Amino acid sequence: MLIKSPPAWNIPERETTPEGIYLNRREMMKGAAAGTMLAASSMIGAGSALAAQPWDDDPSAKLYPVARNEAYTVARGITPEDLNSKYNNFYEFGSHKQIFRAARRLNVRPWTIKIDGMVEKEMEIDIDDLLAKMPLEERVYRHRCVEAWSMTIPWSGFALKALVDLAAPLGSAKYIEMKTFMDPDVASGQKQFWYPWAYTEGLTMAEATNELAFLVTGTYGHPALNQHGAPLRLAVPWKYGFKSIKSIVQFHFTDKRPTSFWEDIAGKEYGFWANVNPDVPHPRWSQATERALGADKRVPTLIYNGYAEQVAGLYKGMESESLFM
Repeated sequence: MLIKSPPAWNIPERETTPEGIYLNRREMMKGAAAGTMLAASSMIGAGSALAAQPWDDDPSAKLYPVARNEAYTVARGITPEDLNSKYNNFYEFGSHKQIFRAARRLNVRPWTIKIDGMVEKEMEIDIDDLLAKMPLEERVYRHRCVEAWSMTIPWSGFALKALVDLAAPLGSAKYIEMKTFMDPDVASGQKQFWYPWAYTEGLTMAEATNELAFLVTGTYGHPALNQHGAPLRLAVPWKYGFKSIKSIVQFHFTDKRPTSFWEDIAGKEYGFWANVNPDVPHPRWSQATERALGADKRVPTLIYNGYAEQVAGLYKGMESESLFM
């Protein structure tokens, strides 16, 4: 008899955000498909982070909602969008969590992405031309912040491997270095000279081509909000959230390991690998438990955020590396 065991990240609903506070995603998707997302979001309230989003001006809006890939779902309540959209880290716009108003200043069209370094042919591509080339799908992922809070998000986008295939990297390329935009006139946080702008992150080629590595272009059945990293961000759910760089403008293929933004600022607290591990505390707090947004109860944090089955093999034989934090 075949007994199918659920993956470790598929944790019981009772341990997560109550279903009762979860916004009806399917109804919102119907509204988006019918062109009524603005009306639906206005029902949430004038102070909502979803109010006045320019869906009608976004040329990609017609692409959403996209079909969900059921291979990437979790048995925990999806974090309500209004809650998720008002609790964000995006240091380009400030060091507090409620940066959604400031992030609206970012103009995400036109948006050009540069692909260069150790590739067969360097290129610059418009975000909408890139979207036209990519197989869009929705995946529900857990997200674990290094600050010990978590959420569950329906991301839309495409596998990072698809972009790697488009770039056709040389065999000598070992890493992808990613950079976000640089515009201090729009993003006032970038005027803070003590930070190493522009925000930089990196993955090994093996990490980048892992099935879980995902480039996000939308959330909750519509184009991504600015505070979520529109128009293109990374989601690597087995790593702490600061690795998931937002508003990407460059993918640079290289044989040298990049120094990431937080690693540059505080290398003793934030390492290159940043794999989620409950047994390795941050120097200033424990990582053993987490609090899901919208829930009172703390729950145990899982190794690799529950995705060990897919990613643990990436790190075999690397015991001498500082893989966590």
